[in-house]
Amino acid sequence: MKGKNEQRAGLLYGIGAYGMWGLVPLFWPLLEPSGAVEILAHRMVWSLGVVGVALLFLRRWAWVGELVRQPRRLGLIAIAATVISVNWGLYIWSVNNGHVVEASLGYFINPLVTIAMGVLLLGERLRPVQWTAVATGFAAVLVLAIGYGQPPWISLVLAFSFATYGLVKKKVNMGGLESLAAETAVLFVPALGFLLWLGASGDATFLAGGAGHGVLLAVTGLVTAIPLVCFGAAAIRVPLSVLGLLQYLAPVFQFALGILYFHEAMPPERWAGFALVWVALMLLTWDALRTARRTRAEALRLAVRAAESAAPVTTASVSAPDTDTSDASDTSPIK
Repeated sequence: MKGKNEQRAGLLYGIGAYGMWGLVPLFWPLLEPSGAVEILAHRMVWSLGVVGVALLFLRRWAWVGELVRQPRRLGLIAIAATVISVNWGLYIWSVNNGHVVEASLGYFINPLVTIAMGVLLLGERLRPVQWTAVATGFAAVLVLAIGYGQPPWISLVLAFSFATYGLVKKKVNMGGLESLAAETAVLFVPALGFLLWLGASGDATFLAGGAGHGVLLAVTGLVTAIPLVCFGAAAIRVPLSVLGLLQYLAPVFQFALGILYFHEAMPPERWAGFALVWVALMLLTWDALRTARRTRAEALRLAVRAAESAAPVTTASVSAPDTDTSDASDTSPIK
């Protein structure tokens, strides 16, 4: 019963995390007339404050000393911070400039870009279905490029920046809160410096927009940290295959908001491009689920075989009590 409750809680945490990420386009327009770069700077500064308080409450500071003594990991953290700042900044700009649908496409094609980077940078080998999915995704980009009259740059930059961020985070191998704290700490000084310069030049909106506007800018820290905390809680409670399916909630919500709430245009060529992307994602999902089932079946088969091979040894040790125990322990497959 406890295991089922944990999985149910993990599922709710996962839906909450991806649901909040999917609905965040409703929040960024509330911060106007602040520009995307100013919003991004506030997000960096306030996120560090929120995450710092969380880590202080949880008493998780041992990682700081270890990280400082590892220049290579510090360098990777700096790269991750730079890449995610590009991703966040472009996404905020896209939402506030009428490109929500195109931004959602970036997160739809992100899994395909991640797979392609695995092949090109890590030498990974793809299964035939994965190759088909990647080729279908490439065809979708071509269709959209023809329809737009140019490549969908917003989608591609968002997809490649987030895929790069994931690749770097994999090499850093840190927890979600710790990683976000380190990344925002790297960018805290430049972000705060930019905000101070903006204030000195008279272009800042933090105080000029009134107390309510200032509070909304400060809330960007919570908007960043809360979904991440929920994601971390989900990751330790549900299988990765479930998280892989839940990740599509965010772009689905963003896509729906772009059409139904922001009333962005969807000409036939855009529908065709999105349809191809969705076909590619269905192929990936089907292949992942099929591979997961085969892996579980193989693990069960090996466990049964191990139990069967161990059974004669157990029987022999029971029927021959006078056998030298040292010799028996040397021949037993169970160590």
